[in-house]
Amino acid sequence: MRPRIRRGLRPALGASGLVTVLVLATALVLSGCALTGSESETVSPTGTLSPILLEYPTIDVVEDVQYGTADGVPLLLDVCLPEDDSDTASSTSSPTASPPPVASALKPRAAIVSIHGGSWAHGDKSNVNWRSVCQWLASEGYVAVSLNYRLAPASTYPAQIRDVREAVRWLREDEQVEQYSIDPTLIGAFGGSAGGNLAALLGTTGTGALDSGARVAAVAELSGPSDITEEGRELGGLVPEFEQLELDYLGCETLVNCPTSRAASPLYQVDSSDPPFFVGHSIDERIPVEQSEAFVEELRDAGVDTTFVTVEGTRHSIAMLDEEMRDRIAEFFAKELATEAVGIVP
Repeated sequence: MRPRIRRGLRPALGASGLVTVLVLATALVLSGCALTGSESETVSPTGTLSPILLEYPTIDVVEDVQYGTADGVPLLLDVCLPEDDSDTASSTSSPTASPPPVASALKPRAAIVSIHGGSWAHGDKSNVNWRSVCQWLASEGYVAVSLNYRLAPASTYPAQIRDVREAVRWLREDEQVEQYSIDPTLIGAFGGSAGGNLAALLGTTGTGALDSGARVAAVAELSGPSDITEEGRELGGLVPEFEQLELDYLGCETLVNCPTSRAASPLYQVDSSDPPFFVGHSIDERIPVEQSEAFVEELRDAGVDTTFVTVEGTRHSIAMLDEEMRDRIAEFFAKELATEAVGIVP
């Protein structure tokens, strides 16, 4: 198996998606403000189209690049390259290697790690929805990497977050910094559902500077469970199937006697050193919105700059990514990962 570069294909946005954009844009005009890190807002999407499925024909994807090894198995990710790399990238012969250095001298760009959902038990970086997420982030001018991590029940916590943290460290290595023209001081994270939990855990784990090691400078997460302890049940009921998936992930038979549940819950890891957060959650979706409400309250109490957007209805995770939500998240990352390379003025 070797990394290969592929251009992504997606169906175009339909009329229902345009209606969603118009409704949300009107709501923003009427509100007369843009969100800051201390504000919250509820929006009302319409339509049934999976909104992230859009075309990014100019965004190349370098597939199956190895960022580590776990249990003797390669850990792989895909690199989605901003448009200015599209004519200079090429494939290589080994999953342990990256494409040769870009010929043109590119200014360093911020990078964003994309973490797929799937109840910690399934999902893949190559899923069409998550491939589109990676390409969308790259279309905003970032070097985006969509990673696979070990899955439950074969691998239990903390295997998943260890893999995610390993990917961040890998991005900061000199070889990747030079190869992809990355600014190693500006790495963000995006995730949804179980990937939102891992993105939030990535952001809240550790202390100290946000520009080194496995720390990140900004986190955007959608529908991430923040408290998967026994106490977390007070934040709203979960369907029995999801509770079992949580237990499989944690490696426990019950939450009552589960020593890993607290460490796997971002709610209990928050401190004042954490990076700015963007949190999105639908009000009536499968993960109780109280999970995000409690997390946001904890972040703000710790003095962490936090933007919170709730969405009416049941859309879960990246199903919330209509044009308006994408714009909100892009604005968040532009502020927190500001670089001259993506044309952002701090």
